[in-house]
Amino acid sequence: MARGLPHLRKVVARLVSPRGCPWDKVQTHKTLIPFLREEAKELEDALAGGRWHEIEDELGDILFHVFLHAKLAQKDGHFSLDDVAESQAVKLERRHPHVFKGDRTFSSPEEVLAHWKTIKAAERAQRARDVAARERGAKARRARKAR
Repeated sequence: MARGLPHLRKVVARLVSPRGCPWDKVQTHKTLIPFLREEAKELEDALAGGRWHEIEDELGDILFHVFLHAKLAQKDGHFSLDDVAESQAVKLERRHPHVFKGDRTFSSPEEVLAHWKTIKAAERAQRARDVAARERGAKARRARKAR
């Protein structure tokens, strides 16, 4: 990892620390939504205009949000920035078996997109089954606790 990413990680940690910024310290995932939308729109505009200096700046703003949301989640015991990066790497490998497993070949971007949609639909179905199983488990725990 280059100097930039560890440096940003330290800056974000400091901003939300007890000695950090009063504004940053009180932010939540929900309070940050409008700011993330604004930054995404600014990035979209910079990309559409091909303005590289603005693209770099706006990508940095989005990266700050990724780091900040991950730090907030870590403080609450949910996941870390490294967890986010690892889950994304695993997802990309799973969605690109033609690149990482070599067991498929595609002759066009359209074929890749169709296969990607199939994989994503299967992931969504699995996630729904996982949520349902967690809900059943929580209901059973509550029932046992109530006895």
